[in-house]
Amino acid sequence: MRRRHPALPRLWLMTDERMGDDLLRAIRRLPKGKAGVVLRNYSLAAADRRALFEAARKIARRNRLVLLLGGPERLARRWKADGWHGPERRRNRSLIHGMAVHDPAELGAAIRAKADLVFLSPVFATRSHPDAGPLGRIRFGLLARSARMPVVALGGMTSSKWRSLKRLGAYGYAAIDDWLK
Repeated sequence: MRRRHPALPRLWLMTDERMGDDLLRAIRRLPKGKAGVVLRNYSLAAADRRALFEAARKIARRNRLVLLLGGPERLARRWKADGWHGPERRRNRSLIHGMAVHDPAELGAAIRAKADLVFLSPVFATRSHPDAGPLGRIRFGLLARSARMPVVALGGMTSSKWRSLKRLGAYGYAAIDDWLK
């Protein structure tokens, strides 16, 4: 497992529009200095998305959280995020690069893009993508072990499910609902 950024969190909050006003509360509840946030919220108008990002960034800085912006690297750099989450190939090594992976082809793309970590999903059934067939433990493990970077399990995840996936190659886990409890 290659690590360009030694402080990559193992715990991640993945945001989406379903969170509404609970989003900032969920960010505040993340363990200080030990977690990261992937702020997606792609459907928001540009000004609203920027305002949400700034509010999230303020909390992240105060609580020593890593904040990735869903979207292109240049936007993450302009908004002063710690990194970005998207399929674009890396241009600069100073930002953390996370990518979504759902199958072997996307894992290959993440390796070629020199991503720092991948979010492999959906491991289990999930409310955010009810029609997506889950990978399950075996397929998750096969993909995770062939990755050349940290693999973060996503999709129906809880801390106890993550513990059961560690031996299969899960570096960490990301969730939406688990952080809203």
